[in-house]
Amino acid sequence: VQLQASGGGLVQAGDSLRLSCAASGRTSSSNVMGWFRQAPGKEREFVAAINWNSGSTYYTDSVKGRFTISRDNVKKTVYLQMNSLKPEDTAVYYCAASAQMVITTISSRYNTWGQGTLVTVSS
Repeated sequence: VQLQASGGGLVQAGDSLRLSCAASGRTSSSNVMGWFRQAPGKEREFVAAINWNSGSTYYTDSVKGRFTISRDNVKKTVYLQMNSLKPEDTAVYYCAASAQMVITTISSRYNTWGQGTLVTVSS
């Protein structure tokens, strides 16, 4: 499977952005799709994930209530709707695919990664 992330940009605090991650190739081997982010000087961290089949989702606490992950099975695309953005959300955002049957927040359990898309939130 190949992943193509897009949708990043420069916004002000309080604004919204929607990231997209288009999957191609052998997508049947990917059961879970996740979004991670890496801020300058920090380690990559889990943001949200969704199960392709059940649609179940999971979020890290810092984005609950502000971010929504969703998927379009026909378009093979996963979205991350980000509302009420804060400067601390500034990071490179990566989408990733995992063959795990249940959602995982552990980056090493994601075997395919897309290129990052930069989100910058100014105060």
